Amino acid sequence: MRKAGDTEVSFQTLIAPAPFADEISCQCQAPHEKLTITQARLGTPVDRPVRVYADGIFDLFHSGHARALMQAKTLFPNSYLLVGVCSDDLTHKFKGFTVMNETERYEALRHCRYVDEVIRDAPWTLTPEFLEKHKIDFVAHDDIPYSSAGSDDVYKHIKEAGMFVPTQRTEGISTSDIITRIVRDYDVYARRNLQRGYTAKELNVSFINEKKYRFQNQVDKMKEKVKNVEEKSKEFVNKVEEKSHDLIQKWEEKSREFIGNFLELFGPDGAWKQMFQERSGRMLQALSPRQSPTSSPTRGRSPSRSPSPPSPWLFNKASPPSSPKAASASISSMSEGDEDEK
Repeated sequence: MRKAGDTEVSFQTLIAPAPFADEISCQCQAPHEKLTITQARLGTPVDRPVRVYADGIFDLFHSGHARALMQAKTLFPNSYLLVGVCSDDLTHKFKGFTVMNETERYEALRHCRYVDEVIRDAPWTLTPEFLEKHKIDFVAHDDIPYSSAGSDDVYKHIKEAGMFVPTQRTEGISTSDIITRIVRDYDVYARRNLQRGYTAKELNVSFINEKKYRFQNQVDKMKEKVKNVEEKSKEFVNKVEEKSHDLIQKWEEKSREFIGNFLELFGPDGAWKQMFQERSGRMLQALSPRQSPTSSPTRGRSPSRSPSPPSPWLFNKASPPSSPKAASASISSMSEGDEDEK
């Protein structure tokens, strides 16, 4: 179990970059006694952490590097991880050219959360003097034999001494894979950086390729503009289709309503027909009024009906008819008047 002092050291590691080994003295104050892997896995006192060493080039620092360091850090309950980073001269001599220079690679390791200390200009092959100087208990690396510097495996003597602890490689990611992607898509990255303001000289691009890349960039811009116009036109067409669909739906609703109202008004049993029939009946009544009923003949008169009064001239003695012809005309006119009354 760790004490408060050890917790404080870990906390400082998380909020600040890991220190360089050549800037500090070895902080392991306890005597550096030889540990076995079994003893280390059981746990050690707080003031005697297991000092684990991992080395490499760490070019284009990526998640595969970080996972390997995480495994090295968590191999034992109480551990202190030292990471050795080889210099540019040594790397170019034994492995090849790097993308990042040594200073960039040192800084990348300092800011990894699992690293407690960084050793600059680490040796390509570990010597007993180096191991003793940094009081290293175990060396962590993947178990694949690493042939270099005229040796089939530079960690062979570490394995024979019982100081080697294997870690697992992360498949699908490596510095070589990243460089392969860049080489494969070189034209894309060159065009992108030219567009961002880098010069052809900085990119080591020839004059002809520069013109070709710039022309391709212009073509891509035109394609992007055409694509944007097509997308906008599609959006416009979709909006028009949506609006036309709504208009057609509203028109159908209104047309059904109009047809229903038309049939209700002008259909076979519509209100207009009833109105027309009513008005036709009124016009017929106005054009041909009803005749008054004729009276019954004299013989059939009701006894209660009073007889017609006699003509005044019959009782007027002062004005008799002047001649028989006039008298007969008067009688005939009276008879006609009676017929009219019948």
